[in-house]
Amino acid sequence: MSKFSLDVLQRRVFPFVHAEDPDIILGAAFGEDVAMTRVGDDILVSHVDPIVGAISNIGWLAVHVACNDIATAGIPPRWIQLLVLVPSKEDEALLEEIMRDASRAAGEVGAAIIGGHSGYSAGISRPLVAVTALGKAEGRTPVRTGGARVGDHVFVTKGIALEGTAILAEDFIDVARDLGLSESEILAARNIMSSVSVQQEALALSELGATAMHDVTRGGLLETLLEISLLSGVCIQVDTAQLPIPPIVKRFAEAFQFDPLRMISSGTLAVTIAPAQLAGACAALDEIGIVYADIGQVVLGEGVRLLHKGETVKFTEVRCEEDELARMWELYPR
Repeated sequence: MSKFSLDVLQRRVFPFVHAEDPDIILGAAFGEDVAMTRVGDDILVSHVDPIVGAISNIGWLAVHVACNDIATAGIPPRWIQLLVLVPSKEDEALLEEIMRDASRAAGEVGAAIIGGHSGYSAGISRPLVAVTALGKAEGRTPVRTGGARVGDHVFVTKGIALEGTAILAEDFIDVARDLGLSESEILAARNIMSSVSVQQEALALSELGATAMHDVTRGGLLETLLEISLLSGVCIQVDTAQLPIPPIVKRFAEAFQFDPLRMISSGTLAVTIAPAQLAGACAALDEIGIVYADIGQVVLGEGVRLLHKGETVKFTEVRCEEDELARMWELYPR
């Protein structure tokens, strides 16, 4: 599954989602993954996300992916609405497996499933799970994607291309074997999925004054940084030598021939941090045991500049419709 391009969204979607409600603090906006609405004296933060690019553990993954977006606003997820569609009415066991996995994930993030819808449709060949996650600010100041400022450092947690590599190891196992990946490598890649949540680090860094946060989903880290750049009106300069690419990701990237910078990577958090908060952010991540890398800086300009072996490659065009996992599904249809 891919997103529509920014051009299509601007022509076909955004003209129809404008609202005059004074209690809407943040409505539909490209690159901002949450909505913020005033409810009484509080702020309700909400987000909805579908998962169709995975099969195994799809219920667990869907809950974590949606809750990640709430957490990247600096707000703990509290409630979940769940939509589950399976291909056939005979898929009762699959439905139960998805619900069990979703319930397990909800417990892990401290949220409650409060409703939703389940059904089946002959029009789909793989299960579809969509999660709406909600949380209250309760005095916290929400963090937006468009808050990066010139001089900020750019941090990335854990590594890149995490989720996509894990999905390839789980749902493309026959292809992985055909491409020469060993059973131990496949197992190592599968285990990456356990680190898909960014809630712990996102909440910690929001308390330390992170200026912008964005989880790395479709389009990979490059698309994520382009969205932060566009919404913040700045340029993000990245030293590619500092990019955290786990060895197992490199191995899968070589075998499947994908670009880690453009691969979906739930579990990776991109954060901009003011110099004054740098030491505190490093200490907080060290304390909770989250691996991180300082990959660059926010500078004047626009787009993303990749500094690679003395050369600079610049990207300015948002391509949210492109993602390496979607390309893998086209190359190796299941």
